[in-house]
Amino acid sequence: MQLKKASVLVVDDDPDVLTAVKLLLRPMVKEIITEKNPENLTALLRQHTFDAILLDMNFVSSINTGNEGLYWLKKIKHLGSEAAVIMITAYGEIDLAIRSLKEGAFDFVVKPWLNDKLLQTIQDSISNKSGSASSITIKGPEVISSELLGESEAMQDIFYKIKKVAPTDANILILGENGTGKELIAKAIHQHSLRADKPFVKVDVGALTESLFESELFGHKKGAFTDAQDDRAGRFEAAHTGTIFLDEIGNISLQQQSKLLSVLQNRQIIRLGTNDPINIDVRLLCATNVSLAQLASEARFRKDLIYRINTVEIVVPPLRKRGNDIVLLAKHFAEFYANKYFKTTPDLSKAALDKLKSYHFPGNVRELQYAIERAVIMADGPVLEAKDILFSPIESGLMEEKAATETNLEEIEKATIIRVLEKHNGVLTKAAKELGITRTSLYRRLGKYDI
Repeated sequence: MQLKKASVLVVDDDPDVLTAVKLLLRPMVKEIITEKNPENLTALLRQHTFDAILLDMNFVSSINTGNEGLYWLKKIKHLGSEAAVIMITAYGEIDLAIRSLKEGAFDFVVKPWLNDKLLQTIQDSISNKSGSASSITIKGPEVISSELLGESEAMQDIFYKIKKVAPTDANILILGENGTGKELIAKAIHQHSLRADKPFVKVDVGALTESLFESELFGHKKGAFTDAQDDRAGRFEAAHTGTIFLDEIGNISLQQQSKLLSVLQNRQIIRLGTNDPINIDVRLLCATNVSLAQLASEARFRKDLIYRINTVEIVVPPLRKRGNDIVLLAKHFAEFYANKYFKTTPDLSKAALDKLKSYHFPGNVRELQYAIERAVIMADGPVLEAKDILFSPIESGLMEEKAATETNLEEIEKATIIRVLEKHNGVLTKAAKELGITRTSLYRRLGKYDI
């Protein structure tokens, strides 16, 4: 079906959204109906037949669950409507939006959207009236990046988010522990964006001192300070028309945040030593190992800057919560380093795999990578055994130090279980015996502490 012949319903309690969509769609479709109150959906669906429904994820209503959109999506499906449902979502609801695909939505769009993208999504939805999640395939990690691997549900959700947000110019905040692969995700977003053939510039802003911050990011004029012997473009200028990735954004000072906010608001930089503004066109990606809850403290981070950098948020799970991805990554690194060091790709014994799966990986993927690299270098045979897998003494030292100062009983118990499991290479029978508990009790504690 062509867009010109389509009947579209838009349900959103924001009158500005309704007005904007109506103005956009009126000349493009056969019929456009807008509705503020989702309670009227039943009557509307009985009176009209729609080809597509744009449905907000959140309404101010008595349901008050934070996911009203899912409730009304199920209602639409229950009423037997064959309309393709497109969810309208804000930056903080991406996880719910992805869940909506599993509940039968055709797709979702993120506020603020690009008009061309919205029109294309509606056209795609009416061209495919199955309009269900079963028609949407979340492809495997090889489609995203040869370096970014994962088969777990958490990683598949991230891959889907990357494919949805990459073609937009939305600012992305990537959250996760050190070593989880935040930079790889930033690169993947750039590689799948409309700016893929333009510069990708990374800056570790957390490592910049107050005196270097402006010069490094915004550039300087010759003579602006003692060592400024030449004019120099900053990283924002270098990233013009491309993507700039600000790593460790959670570690910059309030003064640095103020300067950065001014640049993002005005889309202009001023080199040190001049008064001449330079227009910039960049796509902004940021990453931090600081949690969003910590960032939300205004004593640490400006809320207006959080909203600027966080149109869409991607939370990268720690390796210990990625299940069989540990095995997938271990085999990948074994093959990679065997090729690098001109060795035959080794197999991993069951004991080695059990040891990997039972380890908590405080250093995440980076620690696994180094452990496998060392094992490939040092192993003599064609099979990596448990004894060949040695974990970082740096991370182990930090865990032991934490355990020595920990006073919370549950944390002490968790640290003790981890230490005993490592001692026995993940063999649960031996670990349970040393801990003085049954295997069943140990299993229960592993689940409790997510080990």
